[in-house]
Amino acid sequence: MATWSEFAGASPEIASEGRRRIEASGDAKVLLATVRGEDLPRIHPITVAIVDDRLYGFIIARSPKKLDLERDGRYALHTHLDPAAPTEVALRGRARLVDDADERGRVAVGWAFEVDDEYTLFEFSIEHALLGTRPTADDWPPIYTSWQATGS
Repeated sequence: MATWSEFAGASPEIASEGRRRIEASGDAKVLLATVRGEDLPRIHPITVAIVDDRLYGFIIARSPKKLDLERDGRYALHTHLDPAAPTEVALRGRARLVDDADERGRVAVGWAFEVDDEYTLFEFSIEHALLGTRPTADDWPPIYTSWQATGS
């Protein structure tokens, strides 16, 4: 598993495009897939941010996705597609519950919405990244580039 910084150092092209896609809409919305045991995956829209070279997300404390991440930790994340420039980035890895108040406070500064005690903070480490590029929406299939953390 790798932090965002380690991932960006090992795969700058995918990380740069990932950051661009995450920040493109201005509200850093992505789709998050979580699993719980043998249950089917769940898909959830969430807001993420890269803070101090780490990928974070605040999750509503009473939501099923929070329970999934606490119990299992595995996740997949997919950036939203822009029809005009349909490049996509998908990440997989494990989420870490952040319970350090100082770290939480640093991440919450400037967050896209008001963070209170109703939200739980997770850091998303990255095991695998996939970049799919298409010059236009009419070009198919995408050209894929992937990266995998050492030892994964």
